[in-house]
Amino acid sequence: MTALILGLVAALAWGTHDVCVRYVSQSSGIFAPLVWVLAFGLVIVSPISAYAGFQTSQGGDIGLALLAGVFFGIGGTALYRAFAIGPVRLVAPVIGAYPILSVGWASLNGAPATALEWAMVGLIICGVAYIAQSDSGHDHDPRPSPLPAITWSVLAAASFALTFAIGHKATATGGELLLLAPTRAAALAVVLGFALLMRAPLALTRRHAPLLALMGTLDALAIGCVIGAGQTARPEFAAIGASTFGVITVLFAAIFLREHLRGTQWLAVLGVFTAIGILGGGH
Repeated sequence: MTALILGLVAALAWGTHDVCVRYVSQSSGIFAPLVWVLAFGLVIVSPISAYAGFQTSQGGDIGLALLAGVFFGIGGTALYRAFAIGPVRLVAPVIGAYPILSVGWASLNGAPATALEWAMVGLIICGVAYIAQSDSGHDHDPRPSPLPAITWSVLAAASFALTFAIGHKATATGGELLLLAPTRAAALAVVLGFALLMRAPLALTRRHAPLLALMGTLDALAIGCVIGAGQTARPEFAAIGASTFGVITVLFAAIFLREHLRGTQWLAVLGVFTAIGILGGGH
């Protein structure tokens, strides 16, 4: 149950973060907000990691933490790119499917999932996919082919699944706080490398600075919660809970941006959280 709670906290943080992304990306492009979100997050977690390092020099695998950060940077870049070229209703379900990989990875490592657990994972993914269709009003923007968006989405899903699986391994013996900064630094290095390679503008808009700082805090909290679940009995459930960030984003859009949600989509929201409750009830 602890892993699921951590995952839901991460989903709440990422859902709020995504609502903010919808605003800043309209005028700042893809790489500038992503780089600054990671940078602000690194500033926030560095003192925490330093304090943890002074308390103890043991616990955790820094090599695996850096590798998890590399995949997190790749996943973040792929996610931003996918949402830039494809509609939400197409991209979100594919990215939201990463819990299948997380549970599958756990099964291969001696923690087989039951049929009920697989059914609940499937319900969560289907619910997220259905709710994401609330953005269908953007159909009028034609795309020559959905393949590029699908490809980037699959890359993002696989990268996030690897991030969480490797991050859980890195913190299986402790060191969650100690490894926060190395993980984020590696992610920032990857994204910054991509941005420089593509000569993307990275200037920080002053009016966006407070919002980007908030986004960095939320993103750091989210990845810290998911990877910090590495010492729980079923850490993959944190990844499952975090996958509901798409639901949170749509709910917040309905509340704050007044985007309409159909009655059947509200039923899907209920179904997703019911499935999470069933998963948590057995653990």
